[in-house]
Amino acid sequence: MRTTLRFSKAAMVLTAIGALALTGCGDDGSGKGKPDKSSGGGKGSSSSVVLPKLDGERLSVAAVWTGVEQANFVKVLKEFENRTGATVTFVPAQDPIVNFLGTKIAGGQPPDVAMIPQVGAIQQAARKKWAKPVGPEAKAQLAKNYSKVWQDLGAVDGTQYGVYFKAANKSLIWYNAKVFENAGAAEPKTWKDFLATAETVSASGVTPVSVGGADGWTLTDWFENIYLSQAGPGKYDQLAQHKIKWTDPSVKDALATLAQLFGKPSLIAGGADGALQTEFPASVTQTFTGGDQPKAAMVFEGDFVGVNIAQTKAKIGTDAKVFPFPAVGAESPVVTGGDAAVALKDGKGAQALLTWLGSTDAAKIMAEQGGFISPNKALDAAAYPNEVQRTMAKALVAAGDAVRFDMSDQAPQLFGGTPGKGEWKTLQDFLKNPKDIAGTQAKLESDAAEAYKS
Repeated sequence: MRTTLRFSKAAMVLTAIGALALTGCGDDGSGKGKPDKSSGGGKGSSSSVVLPKLDGERLSVAAVWTGVEQANFVKVLKEFENRTGATVTFVPAQDPIVNFLGTKIAGGQPPDVAMIPQVGAIQQAARKKWAKPVGPEAKAQLAKNYSKVWQDLGAVDGTQYGVYFKAANKSLIWYNAKVFENAGAAEPKTWKDFLATAETVSASGVTPVSVGGADGWTLTDWFENIYLSQAGPGKYDQLAQHKIKWTDPSVKDALATLAQLFGKPSLIAGGADGALQTEFPASVTQTFTGGDQPKAAMVFEGDFVGVNIAQTKAKIGTDAKVFPFPAVGAESPVVTGGDAAVALKDGKGAQALLTWLGSTDAAKIMAEQGGFISPNKALDAAAYPNEVQRTMAKALVAAGDAVRFDMSDQAPQLFGGTPGKGEWKTLQDFLKNPKDIAGTQAKLESDAAEAYKS
């Protein structure tokens, strides 16, 4: 669920998000119900993709998505069924998805297609000979609809294996507008201002920050945003490739910055112990329930937070507002993640699914539901249900080939994508004991060295 952008244009667009939210950008229907000839949405509009007839064919797609996100994706699969005559089954997967797929493959029952959320996992699947190369029809959709960087992210050693369907802007802090109003708090621009805002909110009687520490990936995102802004893109790229060690002084500096928040239990809902028992969805919903006395005033994560806000009575743009992750260094960071469709079986059906998921038509169906951003540059931004969502999507597309993928997702999955192990576990331990910066660095380096070696 993670990737990184560094570019002035997108930064400018993202800076406008807070202002857009202040004007009230709830779902007004302005992006729905309009046939779009470029995306094939609605009757009478032309299709952006040609699919084969697959009458009677049964296919399966595995993904770690649950709840509303799964339901929205199933709508995309249903339209594929309507157009091809195939029957598609959604298979719930578990993290780490490489282990899940390995079990399925060993049992002789791999899904036809898997939605893989880590670059490192795609590389593993390719090197284990599980993944099948992308066919010419899907490649044509990629060439037409995607910047080169998104094609490269799905390639291994020059062969295309992945078709990125979903992206996420993961440098956003969402906040309860009523709490901010009662506290007299303003949207912060810098990390120093962010901490001051947290203290202001705390003094008003509401705990300022909700942290979903039960899910280790959220903690990697905290670190990556701080590291990118503080150390800069050059160091970020080096650490992502393990060309510098986790014992590097730049990592020490980033952990020390993060400890300014994690080291103050009064600023975190439930303190460290409570945060470590809070899963990501709950970290969002507890911020936007409870009237003007919620369990927390702010929650950090990506555009997909909108899906969880939709499970509350809060309206995006009025009750729930958003600002870019505050700048630690000279610039605010922009980190994004993504999920790629990878074929695990040969055959016409699996390739047709990749072609479909690379199309503007498929992206439009998912975009209209909200809580989703497509890396498809041909998708009309009017498909998104509100102006906040459109702004985040435009920023992603504006990045073009300046995109860098999320650091933990570039790592071998054992280090960057496995619950209870590697970076996820070590940063959970750091949340418990943020004073132990040297010990955290040593453990991160030990785990990274072992994972990259294998």
